[in-house]
Amino acid sequence: MIFFRFPFSETIYTVEETSVSEAVSFLSFDQSEKIDFKGTLKAISGAEFLNQEVFHDNLNTELLDFKEETAREYQEKLLNVIDFIKENQLSKLVISRRKLVQFNDSKLSLSQTFLNLCESYKNAFVYFFIKDGKCWLGAFSELLGNFDKRTSEFQTMSLAGTIPVDENWTDKEIEEQKPVTDFISNTLKNYASEVYKSDTYDHISGNIKHLRNDFSAKINENDLEKIISELHPTPAVCGIPKEICSNAIERFETHPRNFYAGYIKVETEENVQYFVNLRCAEFFENAALIYVGGGITAESSPEKEWRETELKSEAVLKNLSFT
Repeated sequence: MIFFRFPFSETIYTVEETSVSEAVSFLSFDQSEKIDFKGTLKAISGAEFLNQEVFHDNLNTELLDFKEETAREYQEKLLNVIDFIKENQLSKLVISRRKLVQFNDSKLSLSQTFLNLCESYKNAFVYFFIKDGKCWLGAFSELLGNFDKRTSEFQTMSLAGTIPVDENWTDKEIEEQKPVTDFISNTLKNYASEVYKSDTYDHISGNIKHLRNDFSAKINENDLEKIISELHPTPAVCGIPKEICSNAIERFETHPRNFYAGYIKVETEENVQYFVNLRCAEFFENAALIYVGGGITAESSPEKEWRETELKSEAVLKNLSFT
């Protein structure tokens, strides 16, 4: 089963799996895993959605022998990451962690949690799926790509830097955002004669904000998947240069990212949209793992980076609905 809601929409969709065409696909960070929902999109009401309410004890997979990374362990690792960044003169490297939420005797409504995320993040793509023994739920507003089949216009964004909404930007966040913007701009220039880039502005997401630039360009539809494969993983979820940073992630992260920092593809008659899968969690019968990360630079503070991941985890944490 799958349910999702597009940004700035009130409509909940599901997929009636009645055909062989792919309507929604989830791709893992390393693209080694893909989950497809084939069929036609169907709009449903909130009441219809809650008629099929799903609780955590409806899942049949348990999380076993999981040891959460402590603040000290994460910060010590980041000291090594910063040394690596300096040695290799990297602009940034994105490192993630997983935060454990144990259910104990509480009963979690996954359905109500989805609705809470829809209410909290109006500008996000929000989803909830269960398939092949896996259950994921998330809400994030970073667009990897949107292709309009009628006009051939392709849109994307650069999104990086994270601070609480009431704080001011520092050189660290500004320098973190710049290579993301340059990377996307240079990629699109290989496929379009003209590329529009907006000024940088604040992108609010709940209790935090990011720096954002928007891009648009006319492209050939046959180049769409090539562009997506070149954009993913963006510097916002991996780092720059891509190959060195991908290898470094395998070295420094002790866990698989699975669908975290991968992307979601949704195709309709008019559009093909690709959403980055951040602010997400993997659910089990007895617990959940919230995936969070941050862009590390040579100027990063390990303590501040830990606090940033804790802040990001609240996107899911504060919307969990226990009874």
